[in-house]
Amino acid sequence: MSVAARELIDRAMSRLPDSLRSQVAEWISDFQDVGELPESEMALQSLPAVWASSPFVARACLRAPEMLQSLSGDGELERAREDGEFTLGVEQAIAEADSEEAVNSALRRFRRREMVRIAWRDLAGWAALEETLRELSALADACIDGALRWHRDKLQGRFGTPRDAEGHAVGFYVLGMGKLGGRELNYSSDIDLIFGFAAPGETDGPRCIANEQFFTRLGQKLINTLNARLVEGFVFRVDMRLRPYGDSGPLVMTTDQLETYYESQGREWERYAMIKARVVAGDQAAGQALLDALRPFIYRRYLDFNALASLRDMKAMIENEVEKRGLEDNIKLGAGGIREVEFVGQAFQLIRGGRERGLQERSIIRVLEYLGRQNALPGYAVRELLEGYEFLRRCENRLQAMEDKQVHELPEQPVDRQRLALSMGFDRWDDFNPRLDDIRRRVHDHFDQVFAAPQAERDSAAHAVPEIGDLWSEELDAEVASGVFERNGFERPEASLRALQTFRDGSHCRALSSNGRARLDRLMPLLLGAIAAAEHPDDTLARLLDLLEGIVRRTTYIALLVENPMALSQLVKLCSASPWMARHLARYPVLLDELLDPRTLYAPLRRQALADELQHRLDAHPENDMEQRMEVLRQFKQANTLRVAAADLSGVTPLMVVSDYLTDVAEVALSEVLDMAWKYLEGRHGKPWCVVDGERREARFGVIAYGKLGGLELGYGSDLDLVFLHDSVGEQQSTDGNKAVDNNVFFARLAQRIIHILGAAMAGGVLYEVDTRLRPSGRAGLLATGVDAYVDYQRNKAWTWEHQALVRARYVAGPEELGEVFATVRRDILGMERDLDALRKDVREMRHRMYQEKGQRSDDLFDLKQGRGGIADIEFMVQYGVLANARKTPRLLRYTDNIRLLGELAEAGWINGTDAERLADAYRLYRGRVHRATLQERPTQVDGAEYAEQRDAVAGLWQQLME
Repeated sequence: MSVAARELIDRAMSRLPDSLRSQVAEWISDFQDVGELPESEMALQSLPAVWASSPFVARACLRAPEMLQSLSGDGELERAREDGEFTLGVEQAIAEADSEEAVNSALRRFRRREMVRIAWRDLAGWAALEETLRELSALADACIDGALRWHRDKLQGRFGTPRDAEGHAVGFYVLGMGKLGGRELNYSSDIDLIFGFAAPGETDGPRCIANEQFFTRLGQKLINTLNARLVEGFVFRVDMRLRPYGDSGPLVMTTDQLETYYESQGREWERYAMIKARVVAGDQAAGQALLDALRPFIYRRYLDFNALASLRDMKAMIENEVEKRGLEDNIKLGAGGIREVEFVGQAFQLIRGGRERGLQERSIIRVLEYLGRQNALPGYAVRELLEGYEFLRRCENRLQAMEDKQVHELPEQPVDRQRLALSMGFDRWDDFNPRLDDIRRRVHDHFDQVFAAPQAERDSAAHAVPEIGDLWSEELDAEVASGVFERNGFERPEASLRALQTFRDGSHCRALSSNGRARLDRLMPLLLGAIAAAEHPDDTLARLLDLLEGIVRRTTYIALLVENPMALSQLVKLCSASPWMARHLARYPVLLDELLDPRTLYAPLRRQALADELQHRLDAHPENDMEQRMEVLRQFKQANTLRVAAADLSGVTPLMVVSDYLTDVAEVALSEVLDMAWKYLEGRHGKPWCVVDGERREARFGVIAYGKLGGLELGYGSDLDLVFLHDSVGEQQSTDGNKAVDNNVFFARLAQRIIHILGAAMAGGVLYEVDTRLRPSGRAGLLATGVDAYVDYQRNKAWTWEHQALVRARYVAGPEELGEVFATVRRDILGMERDLDALRKDVREMRHRMYQEKGQRSDDLFDLKQGRGGIADIEFMVQYGVLANARKTPRLLRYTDNIRLLGELAEAGWINGTDAERLADAYRLYRGRVHRATLQERPTQVDGAEYAEQRDAVAGLWQQLME
């Protein structure tokens, strides 16, 4: 050893604890007797600490000194490997092997060399945790695939190639489960495998056997090569117990058999296991086809809160085993251990993974990072869980690297404790252990936040007087039960008791499984207690029982409410405030998920945030899955309508802002519908083109909103009044696809497709009802109208009422250029010179006809919408004012909503400011009452005396301006 090398070694040795220094010095001395220490300064400086931390690495180097020279001399020790390098390394290692013994020996030598390299880089601090886990997993992948290919070639030499009934070669694949599947393999881990093959059949060789026999032999030989403990050790310990039926099941199964098993018999823990499943060897396409088919089994399309209870049960079993076997110091299974971090992430995956593509991840690190980005977990919790996971996994690797053994218990011997502390960067065990305890405490606290059971079970014996929750769990005398209801604020106790008994004894509850009934029995006392605190408990109970009747057999929703007291309280609060809300949630129970976080429930999104949310939802589904994307659109609309209604009911959102929110939701959805419909038609017929003045250009299509959407006054459940325009003119008006059609046909079909996407009845309801009768010529007109034809109609054929409707028209979807064309057309039409007397007469007669058809029939009631002095009178006055003054005051055409138009009319001098404000106040008052009537499911007719002052003011102005 050179003087410089000796100085490097001595300096590194001086930093070792006394308890480890002498053993390392002895190993170095022994190594010099059989080989040369590496020349690399990095290797020399790190050698004492690495060998002190891992006797396995030290002995492996002593056993094969040339291995250390090779790793160091070639620079392999100092750099990470790409996955492909492991594959190439295995191929080279077994290339000359002509027997099973030779293959087994070669793989073990290769594995030992790579484990030394990986451990060295980890212990020297040269590799991040993710690199270490990835390399260990890639090493396992390469060894499995190399051994598989070698044995398959040999078996095919004896029996021929396995083929299916059509004569196609049949693929065999290996699924890696657990940490191998997640590319998070630890240092001395078992590898959990499942074997599958594509189809039954038989081999085509002279010694023909069934495919199942062939692949069973292949699987057995693969396991033996990897798992057998020979003089040179093992490659990887193999565990096959995760396969269907466990040890009692067949070693190999066809894809169809595996798919049938999981779909018909798969249990919750198998869903949990399959989250990490990955094809690690063999026929990648065949294995991936199975995983794709099992995606609905793993990730349910609905929010599956049943999974939380199942995971809680699984964790309880582990805790019982930990206590029974005294494994409290187990950093994997003990409190605050690795498994608790994994359970937190996987709980969200199982519950929400079907709805959120970002959770369909094998890596727990990626899952936790995603939960942080989505605010599903607080930022500090994600940081502490990730920090804890990294610390615990490094600790696990370094424990196992000591002797290349699968251990998770903290060492008891002082020297081994010192090794672990040193490898984790601590001078003493007494410095390391408190840090580990702190990490585990934090992890366990976060685990408890996610998994802690909801409210403790009630102790019915603890109180002598029956409480509200006892009305469900105990058979109480009717008089006693009514008294309980009465003490809790119910005004109709007998009726409420009958409703509760009818629900409890009804067919929906009787048909529940034992688990379903148990969940309902946990929910109902909590629900009754929350209802008793509501403002109108009798009505709230009736509404919630109706809702429960629709969801009680879908136990995941019951589990959601049991597991989330916040969701339960918000449900009661909203249903108490509005029967419309109760009915909305009953129709679309998937919306119960929105109740989990009041921060988002009462904070409706504006335009860009809505567009981002919709895109995020759609990204989880391929573009060619039209049906599922249509369902996503409906869920998006229902969820955001719920948020708007919740904010409305809370009283914090003004009326006009409510309509703005609802309008934003509709326009974002409509824009996406247009995009979906266009792509669908373009895929079939190509793009529409036309030639104008010798220039070829793409024809454009846009959507015009009339009525409430056009006027920015959308309400709950409002229809969309739509007109479709295109600008195809000139020559060669045709699409450019293989199935080319005339542009008029293309745009008519496009409009039909939009109406279909909006109006199709699906599980999530109808997106929006559509009314297209305001298009030129009404029902007799073309569904999509060219701009020139639209202009001609509006100039020469349109009725006055159609120009009134145009006052509220806006361009809401399509290319901006066409929107500018429409704005010009609208400005020109509304700015036409008019005979004001004739105009006033037309508007007045149309209003009279509407009143005759829709007006109120009782002098004792006031119809807010159609009654004299009501909403329609104000709208007609505004429309007349715009049509009468737009030519001389073009600024009247800037807006389409009545409130701002009244302000503009006052500025223009058509009406004085006081009168304009009086109309605006009445309009806001009426519309606010209409909104509340919708949410309360009440008619829009009120007592005739209620708005007498406003009615008289509006009627007086009508007389002044219109008569």
